[in-house]
Amino acid sequence: MEFDLTGGEFLARAYKLLAGLVTPRPIAWVTTQNEVGQVNAAPFSFFNLLGTEPPMLGFAPCDRAGIPKDTARNIRRSREFVVNLVDEDCAGAMNLTSSEVGPEVSEVELAGLHTAPSRTVKPPRIVEAPVALECTEWATLEMGGNRLIVGLIHHVFVRDGILDPQTLLVNPKVFAPIGRMEVPSGYCRTHDRFEMPRPR
Repeated sequence: MEFDLTGGEFLARAYKLLAGLVTPRPIAWVTTQNEVGQVNAAPFSFFNLLGTEPPMLGFAPCDRAGIPKDTARNIRRSREFVVNLVDEDCAGAMNLTSSEVGPEVSEVELAGLHTAPSRTVKPPRIVEAPVALECTEWATLEMGGNRLIVGLIHHVFVRDGILDPQTLLVNPKVFAPIGRMEVPSGYCRTHDRFEMPRPR
């Protein structure tokens, strides 16, 4: 099967095709604050690291009915956000925060989550998340109904036990992130791993 995504009938199917095929994807569970300090939490699976010199990540909160989502509006105003990573234990809460609610509703409260102050930015991290990346906006690229937010990572919180304190390597028996799979509701666990050393 082949699909021309430059226009025509298959352009409307791009999300279903690409979000189902390009997997697994990590999940950016982004916390931001509005102008009165209310915390917004929303998950995005169009997300990944972009580099380490400097430490950078990117995620893409698309518009909803032509209107930027709360996350994008909050970042445009404050230029600060936190990316919380999602493991199996907080998967259900993450899913709840994807509910379509008005800007006056806090997804953190809706999902029964707790927050803790960040070190370098105003938006808090989610206590239940195993890892939190404190970021500032470096740039936002707008393309049609899409936007790519590129963030600089300033501070990393990691739950005790996930990293070996000497080597800083992850303990896969403790860290169990989930990934986004096929649409509309597919996810994956990361227990079944294998090692493949790079050739010398």
